[in-house]
Amino acid sequence: MINSKKAKIWYGGDYNPDQWEKPVWDEDLRMFKLAGIDVATLNVFAWARNQPDEDTYEFGWLDEMMDKLHADGVGVCLATSTAAHPAWMAKKYPDVLRVDFDGRKRKFGGRHNSCPNSPSYRKYAVRMAEKLADRYKDHPALLVWHISNEYGGYCYCDHCEEAFRDWLRDRYGSIEAVNRAWNTGFWGHTFYEWDEIVLPSRLSEEWISTSGRLSTNFQGISLDYCRFQSDSMLECYKLEYEAVKKHTPDIPVTTNLMGAFKDLDYHKWAKHLDVVSWDNYPSFDTPHSYTAMMHDLMRGLKDGQPFMLMEQTPSQQNWQPYNSLKRPGVMRLWSYQAVARGADTVLFFQLRRSIGACEKYHGAVIEHVGHEHTRVFRECAELGKELFGLGDAVLDARVKSKVALLFDWDNWWAVELSSGPTVALKYVNELHKYYDALYRANIAVDVVSVETDLSGYDLVIAPVLYMLKPGVAKRLESYVEAGGALVSTYFSGIVNESDLVTLGGYPGELRKLLGIWAEEIDALLPTQSNRIVLKSPQEGLQTAYGCGMLCDLIHSEGAEVVAEYGEDFYRGMPALTVNRFGKGEAWYVATSPDDAFLQDWLPKLCEARGVEPLLAGAAAGIETSLREKDGTGYLFVLNHDAETASVALGARTGVDMLTGRRISGSAELPGRDLWIIKLDQ
Repeated sequence: MINSKKAKIWYGGDYNPDQWEKPVWDEDLRMFKLAGIDVATLNVFAWARNQPDEDTYEFGWLDEMMDKLHADGVGVCLATSTAAHPAWMAKKYPDVLRVDFDGRKRKFGGRHNSCPNSPSYRKYAVRMAEKLADRYKDHPALLVWHISNEYGGYCYCDHCEEAFRDWLRDRYGSIEAVNRAWNTGFWGHTFYEWDEIVLPSRLSEEWISTSGRLSTNFQGISLDYCRFQSDSMLECYKLEYEAVKKHTPDIPVTTNLMGAFKDLDYHKWAKHLDVVSWDNYPSFDTPHSYTAMMHDLMRGLKDGQPFMLMEQTPSQQNWQPYNSLKRPGVMRLWSYQAVARGADTVLFFQLRRSIGACEKYHGAVIEHVGHEHTRVFRECAELGKELFGLGDAVLDARVKSKVALLFDWDNWWAVELSSGPTVALKYVNELHKYYDALYRANIAVDVVSVETDLSGYDLVIAPVLYMLKPGVAKRLESYVEAGGALVSTYFSGIVNESDLVTLGGYPGELRKLLGIWAEEIDALLPTQSNRIVLKSPQEGLQTAYGCGMLCDLIHSEGAEVVAEYGEDFYRGMPALTVNRFGKGEAWYVATSPDDAFLQDWLPKLCEARGVEPLLAGAAAGIETSLREKDGTGYLFVLNHDAETASVALGARTGVDMLTGRRISGSAELPGRDLWIIKLDQ
């Protein structure tokens, strides 16, 4: 449990007293008490304040604030401040500055302008982390370490180029193995010496296409550079992790992730985080199911361990084209959505709005007016009171699902670096279509890696599993053979981990399991479509559904043909198949179906596998999640609509922990409100 020092859902967020004069500090602390804030994240961007030159360290302001917060009962999530290097460092040690995709050396400015392979950056970042850890190792306010902030962005400098060659030596062992992995016989790219290898950028292999997509001549090179940059930043994190752990071995360490963030392989990162934390910033019109999927993805990074909601905004954001206010009740509702799906903290960016620069219009608990008489502050204070009342009831409670959705960063990179067959294929969007269908049916889903033990799941869904890493196909076979059900889709099993095509017919290593082979792949224009025609429609399913984008032209090799294409020259060819394999079954969806098909078909498939929804027949705006702890279930029921909805609980009964009201049968849930029902045994 991450909250053992403060046994409740932590409530607070990023606080930047280093941007304010001291008279403001006491006023802020007064309002923190009013809002129920009990955790503050300090020191995120204060490197320049802490270290005005190479040899001087000044922590007086931080000492004072740590003491003040502790005296007021507020714990500290202490950041290492290394997310933004000081100007003096950029001037004296220009190797810390990144080189961009076009080969231009950056100057000081912005943030995340540090090269992850810069010797100077690593030296001073680790030194700062260790000084902070040594100074505050015994401070009673210290609850958790926050390394750097929102790692991301690539560098293309000479240090990165040399480090990339070293990374390749470690990965492949020989230049001959690199040539094989990258298929360098194509276009005469064979390498004979390590220093002949250059970074993939606009100066070499890559370009930005007219559609805005990163394109490359050699997917293997670009794919490995994605892996390398993710590993490089992870190495920076690990160096700081080790520095603080040396002095505070019992204090948990994290860094804030960003959901489905393409730059970094979070499955790899999560192995080195004591607890996962992430920043949740949906837009006004982001589907609630997408936000839910991101929470489930973050929870799945460490096998279902509760996570930290490190950042969200109390009101509006500042970087989107249209920065809408959160309507009354939405901040509270979305905070509880995170808790429902595994968060044990509710933290904001930010506690007080800054007066200048690009985040001055980003929402905060304390607005520019500077007092507590605002709608946002009142809502925050009401939420703080509720969280205090919940105490430790749901802390460390787990979400248990019988359905798994496979998510893989290497596969994501490979799919979208592909030179075909369509620019319309967006990996995360396709996964979300499957997730959304189950979300609408109130069926719980774990979003997990291809390395996860699947034996506990009744249904595993693996959309667009284009790349098969070593051992994945065999593990899927073993899962199905033992009685599991797998849903695979078009554009799966095509390549190995080096993005080299597996010969012998698509879907490669999955061919035996799925009982089909794919001869061709048709890419449809956005204006084109086809149809999935069911051969024997089931109750609750239509006879035909639309489909588009990609259509695999497949042949059965033992699989039962459940549906066929309805149009074009491949009319009558299989569009949906199922193969009985051992004690289980493997489905293949040969095209990208309309949402209506997945919303009708997937719940039926779950029902056949004995997977039940948390609530049946709920209105479209109702979201549910179940957390369990010590044999007690806590059913979260959230109404995302502005209107009241009637919710039928079926046989479930219990007490709403927020109001003390007993709920059973059918009950009215007001708009943008929720229940946390402690279920009767």
